[in-house]
Amino acid sequence: MQMETLQAILLGAIQGLTEFLPVSSSGHLVVLQNIFGLHEPELLFDISLHVGTLVAVCVVFREDIVAILKDLARLPVACKPSGGFRAVYAENANIRMAWLIVAGSIPTGILGLCFHRMVEDIFGTVQIVGLMLMVTGTFLWLTRYRRQPGRAIDRMTTVDALCIGLAQGLAIMPGISRSGATIAVMLFLGLDRQLAGRYSFLLSIPAILGALALNIDGGIQTGMSLGSIIAGTVIAGIVGYVALIALLRIVRKGRLHLFSPYCWLLGATILVWYWI
Repeated sequence: MQMETLQAILLGAIQGLTEFLPVSSSGHLVVLQNIFGLHEPELLFDISLHVGTLVAVCVVFREDIVAILKDLARLPVACKPSGGFRAVYAENANIRMAWLIVAGSIPTGILGLCFHRMVEDIFGTVQIVGLMLMVTGTFLWLTRYRRQPGRAIDRMTTVDALCIGLAQGLAIMPGISRSGATIAVMLFLGLDRQLAGRYSFLLSIPAILGALALNIDGGIQTGMSLGSIIAGTVIAGIVGYVALIALLRIVRKGRLHLFSPYCWLLGATILVWYWI
């Protein structure tokens, strides 16, 4: 097997694993590039890896996505006899979820559009990644003190969604886990664990699509072989699917804090390695 294909498989596995587990995929990529001399993925390959993880999300939450799309398609008809959008929003959990996803995507989109280039230039250093991993570990550890049961979706508000979207937007900083930040904030807000896992990853769909759009600055060219790109994408999707299923179970059991020692250890190791 060619070295290019082996690297593609390795990066695909790392993307699939760390995209969903609360340990920061961007942080791991920065660290691996610096320690092992791995090159940053070419644009087309990077997009392909994200497509692979996006497919994993869509497969796991396919029933939710289909149900939401069906109810959105019926929305104009449903609003007429029931007294308008507010009445449908109050009665239909899928319409409520759709609105909360839109609301949560607003601060994420604003932060992504305004600061993603600056973050790449200023915060892409290994030292900053180590520090942000320590922050991530601390947030994850604090989730163990949140009592359950929490609020269900019928008691989740637009303000909740905006706060969660803000946390997701801050995860553009390498070392801050997107899934860890959003799920932790939901638990801190007193929301139900199962809802936290479900909403966090449904919210990730427009975030991933937006990130892909931001990375496409024109024509896409690549020197990688089609086989390597496909191999990395498939591995990212498969590993991502397994990681997502595992994380949802961990969240439901209230054990998100189990990832804290890993984040602390990796963050501390990075800081010691590059500062001493």
